[in-house]
Amino acid sequence: MAGAASLGLGSGAKVLAAPRAGKAKSVILIFNCGAPSHLDLFDPKPLATDTVRGEFATIETAVPGMQFTELIPDLAQRAGKLAVVRTVHHTHGGHNSGMAWSIVGRPYKMDSTLINPAPSDYPSFGTLVGWLAQRDGYSGSVPPYVITPYPHCDSTVYITPGQYGGCLGVRYDPFVLDADPNAADFKVRNLGLVDGLTRDRFEERQSLNQRFTERGQPIVASLAASHDVFHARAASMVYSGDAARAFDLSQEPAEVRERYGRHSWGQSHLLARRLVEAGVPFVTTVNGRSIIWDTHEDNFNRMKKNLVPPMQKAYVALLDDLEERGLLDTTLVVWMGDFGRTPMINKKAGRDHWPQCYSVVLAGGGIRGGQIVGASDSIGGVPKDRPVTPADIHATVFAALGYNSREITFHTVDGRPTPLSEGEPIRELL
Repeated sequence: MAGAASLGLGSGAKVLAAPRAGKAKSVILIFNCGAPSHLDLFDPKPLATDTVRGEFATIETAVPGMQFTELIPDLAQRAGKLAVVRTVHHTHGGHNSGMAWSIVGRPYKMDSTLINPAPSDYPSFGTLVGWLAQRDGYSGSVPPYVITPYPHCDSTVYITPGQYGGCLGVRYDPFVLDADPNAADFKVRNLGLVDGLTRDRFEERQSLNQRFTERGQPIVASLAASHDVFHARAASMVYSGDAARAFDLSQEPAEVRERYGRHSWGQSHLLARRLVEAGVPFVTTVNGRSIIWDTHEDNFNRMKKNLVPPMQKAYVALLDDLEERGLLDTTLVVWMGDFGRTPMINKKAGRDHWPQCYSVVLAGGGIRGGQIVGASDSIGGVPKDRPVTPADIHATVFAALGYNSREITFHTVDGRPTPLSEGEPIRELL
């Protein structure tokens, strides 16, 4: 069973062998598939015409001069913790390619929604943080990169490239929950020994399997190597029991679960907090299965009634809970989507795709909150000053974790050394 030792079989320790200078130890990515409107949340335009401004009033936040919309008053109260980057931009308008550019920091080879992951993909920054953690000696029972509740995707048919191992290999695939943590019968399958199987018998079976593997004819094939990786990972997670405990939301008091919201997003955020406490370096919470934030029609009602309330409740609970537990200083929370939405409201009271300018919000992990980075133009259409790319966001995340994203490289499928990010850290944030 190749790889069992390196994946920490039988060990619940969370160890990073190489100390880093960064203040952040873990990252939680809140990703809104389908792309929320920046104009209706973090970058309001109160002086624009109503064909741009929309229905939501602009409100002051706890930070003088920083304004949000009336949709997020609870976040406005916590603006001192938030750094809002209002000038993020790229050029892919398809959902999957837009999501890929946002999480990978590089353009996909085509601008399309009808695409799926491939072994040649550039890895996302979540994948790379997991790769770095394993390189640095991570030995936790939970894989170092977890996605909850479902992967980034469009219509559950077209899965966003980049979020898996890609060119790094299946060893660095995330653990995707692929289940609703708010379900009454929620339980991550196969994370414990089956009834009647003791730890001694489990070890005997693993030892027997190892002897068969060593004495048998080796199979030289990528699928065989992948099988070894997944076998080792599964054995590690089952053996220690730590993984099952980390995913067990029933251990949380009812009032805590209510605080996050008894819905998939809320319980995913709570699960992210538990995983960070267990030492997991990168957790993605996907706010909505498929492209639920794709508001081409009825943008304002959908955001007000369905989309923003659970998002805000879960987001606020996560920030407050991390702070109360002394984890916010070492946990970087990043909020983003595929792209932004059009300044002009369409005939169906909706906003369409707009990668030319959108907002990303960061908090915790040593980030300097209470500030706006960059400014969009008068209608939120393009950056007016301090343009920022997804690659710059990633370089900032790596810097917060203590990594120099230009000096550390990985290899693509053709053997080329490639830096973690080709962007520059946003120094105002660090």
